[in-house]
Amino acid sequence: MRCLKLADASVPVVGQGTWHMGENPAERRSEVAALQLGIELGMTLIDTAEMYGEGGAEEVVGEAIRNCRDQVFLVSKVYPHNASRKGVPEACERSLRRLGTECIDLYLLHWRGQYPLAETVEAFERLKEAGKIRRWGVSNLDLDDMRELDAPDCAVNQVLYNPQERGIEFDLLPWCQAQGMPVMAYCPIGQGGDLLRHPTMLEVARRYNAEPAQIALAWALRQPNVLVIPKSSNPAHLRVNASAAELTLHADDLALLDKTFPPPSRPRPLQMV
Repeated sequence: MRCLKLADASVPVVGQGTWHMGENPAERRSEVAALQLGIELGMTLIDTAEMYGEGGAEEVVGEAIRNCRDQVFLVSKVYPHNASRKGVPEACERSLRRLGTECIDLYLLHWRGQYPLAETVEAFERLKEAGKIRRWGVSNLDLDDMRELDAPDCAVNQVLYNPQERGIEFDLLPWCQAQGMPVMAYCPIGQGGDLLRHPTMLEVARRYNAEPAQIALAWALRQPNVLVIPKSSNPAHLRVNASAAELTLHADDLALLDKTFPPPSRPRPLQMV
């Protein structure tokens, strides 16, 4: 698996998301097995959050990594309403218990809320000093937020990015790249399947004898310092996702995708899901 540098770590460019995991007990076994297969395929970065299944996803992840914690780069996120000096360490302790680990590799503010960014950063830094987290970053912060944050120790910004949602390309993505800060793309294959059923995606996939999901992921990975975290509990889809790291799209195919899904020509508010 191809990797990129995230702070002082090397992480795979294709990781695993866990949104909607841990919501249905009947699916727990298949979700655990899927994460374990993903690890075997080299997708050793696993992204979760206290919000997902109200802790249920973290419990699924904890079970999946129980015997292979040292192989995994573990990412979790704190709710904005917990992002205070007092709330951050308490939320982190709950996440650590659910994950069954002593330390989270990367801890993110899920989105901006009522507490000042500086207060959240202070709490993150104290968690680092205490050995509860190794690095911290943010999610769903736009350019103005990132400039206000003004924190060289911020390891990543996790944002929505796929061919249908390209707003970050106008200013946020170039700014992050100039700072040497990786961007972690969530929902990189869209939601609900509309993107993967689009005629242009199907046509480009046909040219490579590939799946549309591979094309969507390879499209995002064409950008320097971008990694993707698709979520899947389907073994065949997991193999497709992992293989996207080795796929390079030709210029004419990228031009066709640009024609179908035009890049932004002006600043746009950051989109979230």
